[in-house]
Amino acid sequence: MRVLSGLNSHCILANVFEKVTLPDVPINHLEQMVAEWLEYNEFFVRRNVNVGTRKKGGYEGELDIVAFHPREKRLVHYETSTDSNSWPEREIRFRKKFDAGRAHIHSLFQGIEELPEKIEQHALLLYASNAKHKQVGGGIVISMDDMLKKIINDLKIKLTGNKVVPEQYPLLRTIHLIWLYRHDIFDK
Repeated sequence: MRVLSGLNSHCILANVFEKVTLPDVPINHLEQMVAEWLEYNEFFVRRNVNVGTRKKGGYEGELDIVAFHPREKRLVHYETSTDSNSWPEREIRFRKKFDAGRAHIHSLFQGIEELPEKIEQHALLLYASNAKHKQVGGGIVISMDDMLKKIINDLKIKLTGNKVVPEQYPLLRTIHLIWLYRHDIFDK
């Protein structure tokens, strides 16, 4: 056995004679959580989308999560980050991402009639507070604790009795189960 590491910060134990295939899309727990949350709430979700093809190759940028809710006619764009950069550095980085989003998101949903012009753009930051910084790069700042509160409060309303989050949403299901058993876990 040997340990393979690299792409996606995964470590895989593999027999040297076996072929190991890693996913093509990088896995980021914040992106995964947001995507699950939106899908659970009936959005059509696109993840890690390259936009703005350049003439000499490559792309203008990559958008973390873009989603459309057909009934509510909502178009949302989430950028997630686990950085601890300064706010001026974040402003530059998120401005580029949100500008690319405004320029290209509508083309990602070609063929959908009545696509709203307005795009709700959010920056979900693991290491930040939105007390002093309500926006960054043109998007609304959401702190991790606020996002978890939003998810838990909505799950409390939707999942009464013995209902649980479906298994295709592993992070949401984990959050829900931790909430359900919070007293057994944390109060003892």
